[in-house]
This record gives sequence, C-alpha cells and structure tokens, in this order.
Amino acid sequence: MNLYFARHGQSIANVQHIISNRDVPHPLTDLGREQARALAEKLRAVRLNRIYTSPIPRAVETAQIAAAAHGLDYEITGALREFDCGVIENRGDPESWARQKQVWDAWLIHGDYEARVEGGESFRDIQARFVPFIDQLLRQSDGSDANLLLVGHGGLYLTMLPLVLGNIDQDFALARSIDHTHYILAEQRKNRLVCIEWCGEPVGQ
Repeated sequence: MNLYFARHGQSIANVQHIISNRDVPHPLTDLGREQARALAEKLRAVRLNRIYTSPIPRAVETAQIAAAAHGLDYEITGALREFDCGVIENRGDPESWARQKQVWDAWLIHGDYEARVEGGESFRDIQARFVPFIDQLLRQSDGSDANLLLVGHGGLYLTMLPLVLGNIDQDFALARSIDHTHYILAEQRKNRLVCIEWCGEPVGQ
C-alpha cells in the first residue's frame, strides 16, 4: 500500500494570515483550486483507490477536486484535521500567532507534549486521533497494492509523520516544509510505513 499525504491548496485563510483550523468557511483561492487540479493531474498515473480528507473546508475542497478528476468518492475523517488552536481560532493578530508558536516550540523544542492553547489541542491529543487512524489503514490493507490519497495539513504532517514513518525523525521533518498540494509518499513494508519521497525529494531507506 502507498499513502500520499498531501497538503491542501492555498486558502483565503492562508492569504489573509488567519488561524483557521476549525470549520470556518475559508475556501480555496483561485490559485488553490489550480493547485488542487494540478495535484489531481500529477497523480493521474497513479491508480488511486481511496481518498480521505480533513473536515476543514480547504482540505475538503481540495479532495473534491481530486476525487472528481479520478472518478472517486472521498471520506471525511477528523483524524486528518489540523491541530485546534482554541481561543485564537479565526484570528490573525501578532499576539495570536506568537501564542501558537509558543505551543509549537513547547512541543518540538522542549518536549512538553501536553502544552496547548486554551481550548485547543495538545500534541498528545493529535497523536491520539492520527496514529490509530494510520494503524487502522495498515491493518485494513493486508499487504495490498492500494494507493490512498490523504488530504491534510502542514502542521499535522510535520508533527505526526515522524511518529508513523519508520525512516524519518522530527529533525528531518522540521528541516523541511510542505507547500500547498505537495505530498509525502509513504510505502507499507510489512507492518511499517517507510517514507519514499518528501515533496519531490527522494528519501533514503
């Protein structure tokens, strides 16, 4: 089984620099829709079997475009949602972004995995929904050659993929970025996932 962990297309929230990790209706921009169509075309050579998406509108719209291009339905799952930022959701002021970064640094620099914005999620909360979902996909695949597209978010993937991909760690992920509609390709090998490609960059095994 191959998993394509794709980031959504550019959204209004990205352009306006707004924290938008709930179901606030910040749709894709025109560029974001073009990016989603380009992603669908890039994966044309891949016989996609299923598409899963975060419930956040920018991800759903990206998945809709990809699904239509491949003649597939898509399934919404909260496991792929971006991390909830609580009381600073739908805000774009410098203080809110500084608070988000403070929590991010607490997780990834200081190892405080219970840190959170008031009313938001901790690292452990995200882990508790994402990792079991990936484990379930691995169990269901039973060694098949299925190709799955998972439409999610940059913060989610940078924090969580090192927990499920056996050949990368947190330092590897944080030294890289995930641009809109770029993806990380992972391959199932027995009961583990291995990162094959990170946004076009081949990854050593």
